[in-house]
Amino acid sequence: MTRRLFTLTLAALSAASASDLQLWYDKPAVEWEQALPVGNGRLGAMVFGRPAAERIQFNEHTVWTGEPHSYAHPGAHQYLGQIRSLLAEGKQKEAQALAMKEFMSQPIRQKAYQAFGDLLIEQPGIDPAQLSAYRRSLDLDTAIATTTFTANGVTFTREVLASHPAGVIAVRLTASKPRSLTFDATLKAAHEKASTTSRPDGALSMAGAVANSAIQFEARLVAIPEGGKAESKDGRISVRDADAVTLLLAGATNFVNYRDVSASPARRNDATLAPLRAARYATLKTAHLTDHQTLFRRVKLDLGTNESAALPTDERVRRFDTAPDPQLVTLVFQYGRYLLIGSSRKGGQPANLQGLWNASNTPSWDSKYTVNINTEMNYWPAGIAALGECQQALFDALKEVAASGAETAKEHYNAPGWVLHHNFDLWRGTAPINASDHGIWPTGGAWLSTHLWEHYLFTGDREFLRTQAYPLMKGAAQFFTAYLVRDPKSGKLISGPSNSPEQGGLVMGPTMDHQIIRALFAATASAAETLNVDPEFRKKLLEMHAEIAPNHIGKYGQLQEWMEDVDDPKNEHRHVSHLWGVYPGREITPYGSPDLFAAARKSLEFRGDAATGWSMGWKLNLWARFLDGDHAWKIFRNLISPAANSARGVKGRAGLFPNLFDAHPPFQIDGNFGATASVIEMLLQSHDPYATPQTVSPVEQGKAAFIHLLPALPSALPQGKASGLRARGGIDVDLEWANGKLVKATLHARRALPVTVRYAGKEIRLQAAANRNYVFDSTLSPPPPAPANLKESK
Repeated sequence: MTRRLFTLTLAALSAASASDLQLWYDKPAVEWEQALPVGNGRLGAMVFGRPAAERIQFNEHTVWTGEPHSYAHPGAHQYLGQIRSLLAEGKQKEAQALAMKEFMSQPIRQKAYQAFGDLLIEQPGIDPAQLSAYRRSLDLDTAIATTTFTANGVTFTREVLASHPAGVIAVRLTASKPRSLTFDATLKAAHEKASTTSRPDGALSMAGAVANSAIQFEARLVAIPEGGKAESKDGRISVRDADAVTLLLAGATNFVNYRDVSASPARRNDATLAPLRAARYATLKTAHLTDHQTLFRRVKLDLGTNESAALPTDERVRRFDTAPDPQLVTLVFQYGRYLLIGSSRKGGQPANLQGLWNASNTPSWDSKYTVNINTEMNYWPAGIAALGECQQALFDALKEVAASGAETAKEHYNAPGWVLHHNFDLWRGTAPINASDHGIWPTGGAWLSTHLWEHYLFTGDREFLRTQAYPLMKGAAQFFTAYLVRDPKSGKLISGPSNSPEQGGLVMGPTMDHQIIRALFAATASAAETLNVDPEFRKKLLEMHAEIAPNHIGKYGQLQEWMEDVDDPKNEHRHVSHLWGVYPGREITPYGSPDLFAAARKSLEFRGDAATGWSMGWKLNLWARFLDGDHAWKIFRNLISPAANSARGVKGRAGLFPNLFDAHPPFQIDGNFGATASVIEMLLQSHDPYATPQTVSPVEQGKAAFIHLLPALPSALPQGKASGLRARGGIDVDLEWANGKLVKATLHARRALPVTVRYAGKEIRLQAAANRNYVFDSTLSPPPPAPANLKESK
């Protein structure tokens, strides 16, 4: 062991003993992608860990450009038939030109998520060159970012947390010697139309408005010293000679919903801070820990560890390709769960392209909700990684999107139900944006509706299905019953005008559309049967389901991306849209459709392994669904590599930034969530009902559970343990394996249902009883039910 590694090992042992799930560094952050994120689903912050001049950049989820506005293009449906006719005649350019003129959103682009401001802490008398024992870290288990350093014989500690129960960001400053804390704190706005003032109550108020927007905001900073004194003057809080200080940062806007901006940010902050001024930091911290750990500690993963785990996180990423580091895989996995908890909670907005964290007022792709893959990928881990509640923000947004989408369905298609194209924003725009060659893609709402059904499959919550999911699913399905048209060549129902994201231009009948619409029809029919409602509508959906154009195998043995056999085997585009039926869909499986399964694999091989960060996240899950753990691992190794933004003509690199944010580049959070989902897909799958080639009615969904244990275990991860994983059917799964083979699997059934368990070519079927544990080894011997309540239902 080198001297440096030995020193780092000793330095890290005490912290590692408290939690193995820490990102840590021996230098302050210089770039934003080195700072560490905390979030409560509404407020987010990036902590730089700078000793003399700390920067904590913060966001609030409704600070956006724009205003309440309908994006629908009145009368656009009058041109729908003409666009379809031009496409049928092979006149794609003409169709796209007509669509750009008569069919697109008004305005043509949606609005952008914004930065909010910075909390700046200046601590005089600290010379960065004279520091010792510097360390900054983010503990995923506690959701606390900590910076420690020693200066002038005093050890200073700063803790930063984003409390969901309290609704604030809290900064706790302490010192090893009494009366050692002297600093100034101020708020710096990210917007010109803002100012920071001192209030009579001693707080700071940073109030203003977003340019070209209806959004007004206020951030409020309160200092609670212990010992010493604090004074607020001229937009600055000055603390002198304190023993400890708690800073509370609240933030709010006037946004009520996408049609209403009548709230008072100041009154909202008053209400948030009033109960906290007299509260002790320990009480606030305890409530924060209880809230976070109730979610975070549901799932545990242990893939082993070695000396690499003692290194700073950024160094581990640099070494990963040449130095095995299984614990870093665990860290990346749990980081995705941490980020979902931090960026998506009930009562907030859904996780956007950057989750919750954004330092720019001109972020890439506006940091909004791109629903031809990215928003959906954000929520791939939710069900399987036991974070179902974190989807409620998305489901609540869908109610608003459906209302807006009903207007778009009427104006653009003269159709019932609701439709969403490839993006929405805070103002719930649903019409096609940007350009007709990729903006006209009407299956975004259909795809997101399958998330509602998936949530039911994981939870069995019939009340959720009845009151929230089914009305939205039904509306999405109603649109497509009117939208689909007969293909004059095949006689089948096809989608169009549409595109295969994000290539090939405007077409009729892209494969991805048909896969998604079939899944929507099947899920909606299953939901109707489960709820015993709408029998005629259910019948219509099943009839149309059978008439939708099927998947086709092309001349290269590939799964065709379009109705025509025009795929290019040299095309390595980042999107793999026509493989939706493999993942996250389920209609292409090894036994249910072996020929299509082989063709889909061929298509993925053509696409290659190099990709943007989020694309690698998708490919990881696809290779797991192809039951090829070693190829999935190859992609994982590509993902865990140092990323870089493009700058001064230098091409950027996909991978992970020093703070483990995923890089397109630039930062896009979906790749983090894709990576987390892929780890579980390698260890556990529950989507495939086919044991042997057969045909199963689409309405069989939800009536039984199908558990495949270690379906794609990479040889690089020969031993490990996982607990708290979730399978469809409402089953919790714990796993243990060694030497690449299953040692023990424990299944906890939350409700009674038939269960099929598979492992290594073997299969067993049983009738599971509610609240019972079932234990298996590698032989899958028929198990007797274990005593009830060995494992508490979460």
